[in-house]
Amino acid sequence: MACRGFVMKWAKIEFIRISNKTPRGFRLNPYNQQRCGFRRETKRPEKKGNVTKDTNASPSEVVEGTPGPPLPLKGPRPTLFKPLMFTLGFTGCSFGAAAILQYESLRSRVQAAKDDAEAEKLIQGSQDMAYWHNWWNQLTDFQRRLILLMTMVDDFWSSLTEGQKTATGIIAINVVVLCCWRIPSTQRSMIKYFTSNPASKTQCLPMVLSSFSHYSIIHMVINMYVLWTFSSGIVSLLGKEQFLAVYLSASVISTMVSYMCKTATGRFYPSLGASGAVMVVLAGVCAKVPEAKLGIILLPMVTFTAGNALKALVAIDTVGLILGWRLFDHAAHLGGALFGVWYVAYGYKLIWNKREPFVKLWHNMRSPGDQGSRPGGGPGIGGGGPGPL
Repeated sequence: MACRGFVMKWAKIEFIRISNKTPRGFRLNPYNQQRCGFRRETKRPEKKGNVTKDTNASPSEVVEGTPGPPLPLKGPRPTLFKPLMFTLGFTGCSFGAAAILQYESLRSRVQAAKDDAEAEKLIQGSQDMAYWHNWWNQLTDFQRRLILLMTMVDDFWSSLTEGQKTATGIIAINVVVLCCWRIPSTQRSMIKYFTSNPASKTQCLPMVLSSFSHYSIIHMVINMYVLWTFSSGIVSLLGKEQFLAVYLSASVISTMVSYMCKTATGRFYPSLGASGAVMVVLAGVCAKVPEAKLGIILLPMVTFTAGNALKALVAIDTVGLILGWRLFDHAAHLGGALFGVWYVAYGYKLIWNKREPFVKLWHNMRSPGDQGSRPGGGPGIGGGGPGPL
């Protein structure tokens, strides 16, 4: 889930020391990524008469000790005007880019179909099976094995649904970011750009990048398993391009909700994880098909409806937000879930179905000579929206 960090308090300490004096005990602790492990403030020496007593803890004790409550932020609370403007702008750009991507994808498919038809006419009758048999015999053993391997990979890729293919790209990005967390030289940049915190100087860009960032392998596996499970349903519901726009928008909207709750309560924790964006996928499918049966991977005998699962998740995150539970970023979860429910009910009518003037403008810019033709569309074209799965 969108867990609060293992990152130290920004203004108080320096997380990475580059000097050669760095103790070996100073290491990243994956446990702190799940339990909000903030580094304790160094205690000042206590003077008793003429004797000075040093009460500083060793670096190993500081990092691996029991996580304590967050230190209060000194100074004025951070303003959220820039993150709010970034959220609105990024959401608009995401849907605009998705509309253009859908247009270009349809255009390329139509052109590819025409080219394939012409190529098939040229090939017919010009070459028989004997030609390909002789070509195959001329290949080396290594080339044959390579072609067979590529054929197997292509068959596997073709067997995936459109949603699973889209989820595979998202999973690959998350794996790359997870590997970057293991490179010591990138730690400073990862903390700055791949963890979101309203008290940080860098507020906007981490709202997107933190949704592709996981430090714990278990954390990433859970999120990506949920995404993979519901990807086929949500993509068949919205289409690939609209799904990508909703997923990216949910990442910044859920982080914005988290920023607002952190600023209101004064609890400034770094957060990272794809849970806010994944929740929009789960909530969208559950809201559209509430009677669908779901189960638990380790308990197949336990089944429940998608509607009840969504209600339970929202209730747990609401209680966690009210009681101040610190294991997960419950505000981001709620932001993603509520955005998903709202979008499949009303949002696509207000956003996606209103894109036709923008697509026409792009069509006229793209093909000035074809201004009289009407650009094609995919799921939701011509006033349509999410339909039955």
